[in-house]
Amino acid sequence: MTSFDEPLKKVVGRSAASLESALGISTVGELLRHYPRRYAQRGELTPIASLEHDEHVTVVAKVSSAVRRPMKNRQGTWLDIEVTDGKEKLHLAFFGKGAYVAEQRLTPGTEAMFSGKVGVFVGGRTRRVSLTHPEYESFDETEETAEEFASALVPIYPSAQGLPSWKIRRAVRTVLDVLSLDDPVPAEIRERLGLLPIEDALRRVHRPRSQADVARSHDRLKFDEAFVLQAVLVRRRMAASAWLARARPGRDDGLLREFDKRLPFQLTEGQRQVGEEIAADLAREHPMHRLLQGEVGAGKTVVALRAMLQVVDSGGQAVLLAPTEVLAQQHHRSIVNMLGDLAAGGMFGGTAVALLTGSMGAAARRSALLDAASGAAGIVIGTHAVLQEHVQFADLGLVVVDEQHRFGVEQRDALREKGGGGRPHVLVMTATPIPRTVAMTVFGDLEVSTLSQLPSGRAPITTHVVPAAEKPHYLDRAWQRVREEVGLGRQAYVVCPRIGDQEGDEGDLAKDDEERRPPLAVLDVARMLAEGPLSGLRIEALHGKLAPEDKDATMRAFARGEIDVLVATTVIEVGVDVPNSSVMVIMDADRFGVSQLHQLRGRVGRGGLPGLCLLVSEAPEGTQARRRLDAVAATLDGFELSRVDLEQRREGDVLGAAQSGRKSSLKLLQLLRDEDVIETARAEATALLSADSELSAHPALRAEIDTMVAGERAEYLEKA
Repeated sequence: MTSFDEPLKKVVGRSAASLESALGISTVGELLRHYPRRYAQRGELTPIASLEHDEHVTVVAKVSSAVRRPMKNRQGTWLDIEVTDGKEKLHLAFFGKGAYVAEQRLTPGTEAMFSGKVGVFVGGRTRRVSLTHPEYESFDETEETAEEFASALVPIYPSAQGLPSWKIRRAVRTVLDVLSLDDPVPAEIRERLGLLPIEDALRRVHRPRSQADVARSHDRLKFDEAFVLQAVLVRRRMAASAWLARARPGRDDGLLREFDKRLPFQLTEGQRQVGEEIAADLAREHPMHRLLQGEVGAGKTVVALRAMLQVVDSGGQAVLLAPTEVLAQQHHRSIVNMLGDLAAGGMFGGTAVALLTGSMGAAARRSALLDAASGAAGIVIGTHAVLQEHVQFADLGLVVVDEQHRFGVEQRDALREKGGGGRPHVLVMTATPIPRTVAMTVFGDLEVSTLSQLPSGRAPITTHVVPAAEKPHYLDRAWQRVREEVGLGRQAYVVCPRIGDQEGDEGDLAKDDEERRPPLAVLDVARMLAEGPLSGLRIEALHGKLAPEDKDATMRAFARGEIDVLVATTVIEVGVDVPNSSVMVIMDADRFGVSQLHQLRGRVGRGGLPGLCLLVSEAPEGTQARRRLDAVAATLDGFELSRVDLEQRREGDVLGAAQSGRKSSLKLLQLLRDEDVIETARAEATALLSADSELSAHPALRAEIDTMVAGERAEYLEKA
């Protein structure tokens, strides 16, 4: 019996070392789940015309000629082997002893796989594509059986320098020859859904006889990924239902009621409905774990504040955790303004609202710490400084985490440990809309609430792409529009991906940005605008390297209308609320991700003034970068844009690879395209675990779950 977690060295011997060093593969399961990226049809050769310079490739081709050529600058010869796919030619260069061996093995007519780095020489009308000293294996020399050689499909694996595809294929073949596994998916589920047994699926994906074999194996293996992941999340949700928390039901004559009476606007239907869901959660004796997602400006902060007031009315405290000092300060100002005299005691008692950040002066910090520890501050707003061990609370009942994706797992866990008598309730907020299947998978152990309705008073935002390279006069017109808005008494943002000299990008740099000029910088653009198209206007720069007091002073001045144009990095991406700002120009917009662009433009159009967002880019029309910008300009629907974003950048590891450094657990499953698979897997996992919560009758599935959440992943899930 061979298990997925068996060390690969025990099965394939010395080959295991190269697999681990090149691909990080060290177990039988990791190798078997290193699936072919494509399949070459035997006799249908790889198109050489598609090869790109410096790409590491494995190609299938046929030798057409082998010629010895003299060295240019020294004595001796080198071997020039020409291979073809029937349309294009590829040249292979061999020197020294390698040339002698290749000459014997790669005779004209030989079909083989070749692996190496592509070199391309272009001279006049000639394009010469070459591989220097490629690794190779003739099909005649493989260890395949006659049956395997006759197979219609040749698996081509994702490979790396020094580890060509056929070496991976050889190791996979060795493992498959001795494979004997317990199936993690119970037989009754497989039969009900018409799925292959696991061994059959693995053999078909690695040794297919037809595309139908590949399709059936993918059906099973996709289900495996979804089923094990959903089992992890369902089991975690079941465990969470047993945790204890202090009920926070509020009271009828408390701060929340008084706050609602003073609101200068009507809550939207969505805000009322979500508020009722949260209020019911807080009144239970089990900790709330809820995700609140909503468009930029949908009113999440008001919903969160009402929840915090319910906890304060119940005798507890609430903490709001923000990812940056600028955002923490903004939240503090906003909440204090909304509460009015309720934040300063007043005739209705009220509660203190404390701000706690790392850059505070000693006296202010001591006062905030005392208010948190004594309970005088019912609401504490801060950055990661709140997580430090010496920060204590009298009775922490609710943790609100703003922009959850910006916090590490350990940071969120540190707040949970401050709950005192039981775990605090947790409300996670995000303005990055999440498609339903992604929420079901990534946040499968959380209840999800969505605010899709914008409050009255929010004006529409018009977005245009400004093709600066193709039509430079469009950029001139953009600066004229900024002047026109300022002339009407309004204000503008100009966003850049970089701070200044030698600083790295702060934007979400796109993958197709190779070999371009450095991204535009805040300090350079601010100077250029002040000396050029926006001369005479009041221009200031804002970025993450400024001292906290300088950042706050700049934001306060902008909010008071003392700055016409704020040139900033993405430090203004979330939470910054200046109703008088009506226009935003995003420079090098293609260097930002779709969701980030959507977040940024949400900073304008917040005060009833029509918003204008201009996406300046040199990306040529028809490129992926330009299509990304066109998508942002075409819709204000954050959920639609989140789908575009996810489709372009893949899902990553839903169990936290970005934080744990581990490889992705999703190999075949695509969260957007495989919605039916995910829903089916969740239903099956829920039914199975409801009947057998410890999986005592399903040890193979329990082992798969243990492998998935081992080590850092277990820590991630436990603390998430």
